[in-house]
Formats: sequence, C-alpha cells, structure tokens
Amino acid sequence: MATKKTFEENLALTADYRAVVAERGVKNIINGERVDGSTGRTFTTSSPIDNSEICHVAEGDATDIDRAAQAAWDAFPAWAAMDGKKRRDILYRYAELIEENAERISLLESLDTGQPIRFMAKAALRGAANFRYFADQAVGAQDGQSLPTKEHLNYTIRTPIGPVGVITPWNTPFMLSTWKIAPALACGCTVVHKPAELSPVTAQILTELGHEAGLPPGVLNLVNGFGETAGKALTEHHHIKAIAFVGESYTGSLIMQQGALTLKRVHFELGGKNPVIVFADADLERALDAAIFMKYSLNGERCTSSSRLLVEAPVYEEFTEKLAERVKQIKVGNPLDPATEVGPLIDSGHLNKVQSYVDLATEEGATKTSGGGQPAGLEAGNYINPTFVKNATADMRIAQEEIFGPYLTAISFDDDDQALEIANSVKYGLTAYIWTKDVTRALNMAHKVEAGMVWVNSQNVRHLPAPFGGVKSSGIGRDGGDYSFEFYMETKNISIALGDHAISKLGAS
Repeated sequence: MATKKTFEENLALTADYRAVVAERGVKNIINGERVDGSTGRTFTTSSPIDNSEICHVAEGDATDIDRAAQAAWDAFPAWAAMDGKKRRDILYRYAELIEENAERISLLESLDTGQPIRFMAKAALRGAANFRYFADQAVGAQDGQSLPTKEHLNYTIRTPIGPVGVITPWNTPFMLSTWKIAPALACGCTVVHKPAELSPVTAQILTELGHEAGLPPGVLNLVNGFGETAGKALTEHHHIKAIAFVGESYTGSLIMQQGALTLKRVHFELGGKNPVIVFADADLERALDAAIFMKYSLNGERCTSSSRLLVEAPVYEEFTEKLAERVKQIKVGNPLDPATEVGPLIDSGHLNKVQSYVDLATEEGATKTSGGGQPAGLEAGNYINPTFVKNATADMRIAQEEIFGPYLTAISFDDDDQALEIANSVKYGLTAYIWTKDVTRALNMAHKVEAGMVWVNSQNVRHLPAPFGGVKSSGIGRDGGDYSFEFYMETKNISIALGDHAISKLGAS
C-alpha cells in the first residue's frame, strides 16, 4: 500500500497518476459512457498542496442531470428485478477492484483533498469493505416480517424505492461515496451521483470501477457540477425518489426545500460540534490520545471530530497543558509524506475561514496556546498550524460554531450536570465521547447527551451494522446495516384473510 512507500516513491507514483488524469480530464458518466457536459463548459480542480491545477472537470447542469436521471429511471426495473445473488456477486467484484486500485485511489485522493496518505490508504480500503458488507446483505434485502393475527396472515416485503440521488462532500469523498452508493445498489436502487466540485477526481474512478465490475449501463451515473445548478436539478428531478446528502447543515435545509414539491425522502449527515467529556477519574492518557486523534486526524475536516474538549476542573490544567504540548509536535506537511499528520485544508477560502476563528479566539477572551498562521516553507499551499484554545466558555462562537479544521476548544466544568449542560448547548448533535471509569455516570451521561452516537472510553470506532447519524442540526436518518436499507427501500404489508371473518354490512335490508 501507499503508506508503506517512502515520500519520494509516493511523489513519483502520484506524478504518473496525475499525468493520466490531466490528459483524460474528469468527465460525466451517463448510461455507461464518459461524456462532456451538455454545454461543453469545464471547471478546474486544484491540489491544496500548492494550489496547482490537477485537471479540467466537465461542468454538468440541469440538462445533464435530466439525462442521468432518465438513464437511472430506465435501468431501474431490470436492476431491481435482478436476483439478489447476482447483485451480490457484482458488488463483490466491485470491492475487489477497489482493493486492486487502492493505491491509485489513495494517492489521487490525497492530491485532490490534502488529506494525509496515512489516512487515505485506509479510507480506500474502507470503501471496499463497505461494498463487501452490503453485498452480503443484497441477497436478503427484500425480506420482510411475518405478522399473523387470528383472522389474517400479515407479512411484509421490501422493494427498492427507485432512482436515488447521492451528493457527497469534499473531505473524504471516496469512502463517503461508497457509504451511500453501496447500500443503494445492494437493495436494487439506481443512482445519480454528484460529488463535491472541490474534490471530484476519485468519483470518476469509483464509477468506472463499477462498470468494470459488471454494473449495467444507467445503474450508476456521475454528474459533476455545482450545487446551485447540478445539485439543485438533482434534488428537484421527478425521477429521483430520494436524496442522500453529506455536507453542511444549511445546505441540507436547502435540499429539503428543493425536494419538497416532489415529496422526496431525504437522508442527511450534516455538521457537528461534538463534545469529548473527560472526567477526573478517567484514564487520562488514553483520553488524551483519543481527543487529539479525533480532532487533528483528517486535518480536522471531519463531521465526527471532537471539536469541544470538556474537562473536569480538578484535572483541567494538567490535561490541557499536556495536550497543548502534543499539539505543538503534530507534524504538518505534504500529505503524500507518510510522516505527515496534518496536511493542507481543502482550499484557500476554507483556510481563511479557519484562520478567522484563530483570530476570534483572542477577541472573545480565550487563550490560544498554539496554532494559527501558515507553517514556514508551506506558504504555497493551504496549510495552517494546528490550533488549541483553552479557557473558553460555552457561549463563545468558537465553542458554538462548526470550524471544520485542526482547531480544538477546551472548556472546564465542575460536575456532571454542568458537563451535560455545556455538551447540549449547541445546535448540533452528531456524536459525543465520554471518558470515565464510573459505569453509572457513563450510562447516565450517554443517555442524556443530545447526540445520535456516543462512544464511552473510545474514539470513533465504526461498526458497519450499527446506526450512524445525528440529531438536531446534525442530520436526519441513519446509515449502516439494515438502517440504510430502511432508507433506500419501501415496506409493503400484505394481509390475507384466513377465513370468513365478520364484515360489516352497509345498505343491506
């Protein structure tokens, strides 16, 4: 894998892969064919490493979305009717092809997003694991329940909802795309995928590998473009029965509005301002490792990051001092270097946004212990020094708003009630992390904290059958296991009379 190679080897391999992408460009893929946008317009994707151009990308619009949605509509009956074992075998092959191409996917994803290769190599393999897991579920995807009564035999079946739209983000685009697309295909839906315009390179590879694995034309379609045009057209299209979206909370609300006229089902994985709550009785060394990993890995550009550090007062100073020293030692650098722990942010606009919160911390009266500004020698890219701010209060903007970068805010608390009040004081509710050796306290906090997912004495460790999703402004619905199938499928109840039960008579003499 790429992470086992040296920095120089990764640079050489990436240059080769990049040259191919630059020559081919990134196209739309509709009904199994690579095509330009209907207008012929393109936009460029650039590497956050140095803001150099990677390639030209076909700019899709409403016309392209209409073609893709029609292709998905036409392909749906045959794909939905295909035997589950055959769909399973295609998805197994899909997973194998992802594994065979994991190095290329990983290096290009690092180039396109700035995410360190040490994480992206694993993300590509997780994408393969997603396909393999849902392939196993495809055989029984339409199974239902037997719900008999004395007078009727009730049983349920499940049917795929139809063509669906998948809109994915720029932070870990390949893995998150598989997270949505794999269950949709497994249950018999067809897909129109619009990736984020800031990181479109690996979406083309994902679609091409699907066709190589045996997906019939029209089952998986790719349209690149911008949210205001291609995205809006996808969310409004009458052939698209559901939208699965990962991204910012405000965009989620727009998608809900746009899909309202066609009564679209929606699944949203949105923003977060997640607390990691550290009590004085916790294993502080493990809590320290987890808090740092969950905030600064993936450049802090992850919805489940532990962006608010809540520490019980007796250990607050000791814990935050140790954390501050660790943050200063985090290695920032080229994401293709296996030693790099934090790479560049996705683009200059996002870099400026994160830097503005560094400046805001001082204005609000918090204490910046480290971070902000660009590391020496890396000014050509979108790099920022990892930031740690302490002595914050729960009402500060730096403790309320999603920053989505390598930026951690620490707050002290005195008791369980105050910790819970601070944890629940934001509009988000995606995850929470609780560190304590007291089982009763852990259970009480886990039940009362406003979050869709809670980890106790652990970082985010994903279990594919378990539900993944948030509450409040962090999302609607759940991914994972059968929870994904509940979104992509309709449940039908069939009731058969077992005898001559009583039927009321109206209008009879």
